[in-house]
Amino acid sequence: MRISSRSLLILLTVAFVDLADAHQPGKIPRIGYLTVPSASAQAPRLSAFRRGLYELGYIEGKNILVEYRFAEGKLDRVPVFAAEFARLKVDVIVAAGLTPTRSAKEATHTIPIVMTQDDDPVGNEFVASLARPGGNITGLSTISPEISGKQLELLNEIVPNLSRIAVFGTSTRPGNALVLKEMEKAAQLLGLELKTLEAHGYSELEKAIEVAKMDRSQAIDFLPSTTFLAERTKIAVSVENSQLPAMYYDRLFAEAGGLMSYGPAFGDLYRRAATYVDKILRGSKPADLPIEAPTKFELMVNLKTAKQIGLTIPPNVLARADRVIK
Repeated sequence: MRISSRSLLILLTVAFVDLADAHQPGKIPRIGYLTVPSASAQAPRLSAFRRGLYELGYIEGKNILVEYRFAEGKLDRVPVFAAEFARLKVDVIVAAGLTPTRSAKEATHTIPIVMTQDDDPVGNEFVASLARPGGNITGLSTISPEISGKQLELLNEIVPNLSRIAVFGTSTRPGNALVLKEMEKAAQLLGLELKTLEAHGYSELEKAIEVAKMDRSQAIDFLPSTTFLAERTKIAVSVENSQLPAMYYDRLFAEAGGLMSYGPAFGDLYRRAATYVDKILRGSKPADLPIEAPTKFELMVNLKTAKQIGLTIPPNVLARADRVIK
């Protein structure tokens, strides 16, 4: 059988292309990780996210690239970083918190965005519904109504004759309205009176503490806040100096010297965020990936702080704690 010179040229061309494709390295996906705190403040959660990637077979620098942007607590940097990710055309943006998610949404309507946490994705207008997000945003939510009630129950157990609690935070912050609503329901059942005091960060904390004392509040409960989290060490010291028992929503506060924390296991949320990244890289659309709620919660007690403020933590509370700092 004779092969014409034209047919031979075609065969050789196809073979050359196939050979070139076989040796062409595949595109390594690039992820943009955006967060408000510094790298050190974000370390435990970032470590959990990286662990999640590793468990799914991703090794940074080998089969996945991650661009990190830490705003160092400066909120005006966040939209700048989000716009940078949009220009870079990263494959996925991982938004660690409310502000990064909002900035990422404003920066792009096409790049998939994975939330590591948000307390009201629907109310914040990030998604159409929890079951079917409908846009380019999906991920994890911290919505769990029972958290507020459990926090008040714990305070009621550790503070003798508790009747009045000061709630610190920003009531107008998206998501906090839902938290306060659930908190009020729980307070009524427990016979407790709540007083919400606006405090947007450490700079307003001292004044809020003084007002709480004047109102004869016997304990403090903190609403979720990225600013509070970034300033947790200073906040824990000021609250301890006030001698008022305080409940926080994140274990990082207890580790920084806060008395007690109860809330979602944020490390688990960040680890699970890697699963969303994996699904998207494999072809799933954010619009079709339901928002998931926390499945793990953790209670932490700092006995050092309890001793400093002269409070005895009941044995039955200590027995339920996931970690006790001595």
